[in-house]
Amino acid sequence: RENFTPDEYKTLAYVDTRIPLGSYEEHPCDMANPVIDGRFLQAVDVQDDDLVLEIGTGSGYLTACLAKLGRHVDSVDISEDMTEMAEKNLQALNIDNVKLSTGDASKGWEQKRNYDVIAITASLKSIPTSYKKLLKPGGRLFVVTGEAPAMTAHLVTRTGEKSWTVEELFETSIEPMIQPVKQEFEF
Repeated sequence: RENFTPDEYKTLAYVDTRIPLGSYEEHPCDMANPVIDGRFLQAVDVQDDDLVLEIGTGSGYLTACLAKLGRHVDSVDISEDMTEMAEKNLQALNIDNVKLSTGDASKGWEQKRNYDVIAITASLKSIPTSYKKLLKPGGRLFVVTGEAPAMTAHLVTRTGEKSWTVEELFETSIEPMIQPVKQEFEF
């Protein structure tokens, strides 16, 4: 974890606290508490052959964990700075089964394949249908919904063509997904 923590916070890498990574359009980006990452990884139970989609790359720490557990990870972050930081961190550890992208995944992320695991690392108001539909049968989606300070972590499992189960895992509070600022046209 210390390999993915900014230099000024390396001594806090294993402390159960958020770690600042920088900001995007005045929104702070943080590394989640290690306990939340651990509970997430335990819940989604990544297998050797799993294809994983991660929404919110950050510094690449969770990306690295997912890549070590699964076959391949597609990860997207809204911030080019975060994508570049993650790419450097992953390359330093020779983790090469990851494809990083920069873009707005707040409404959905159109990929050409379905996934065994989807990790949404920022909170949303509700569970997004667009991501549920990207799951393979038996696929698992981790998402936190609600508003601070009372949010709920969910595990969504695809059980059929048009059916899913939703399990409430634990209460938490994480940063909301960043919505890009819409530019207003001025005369």
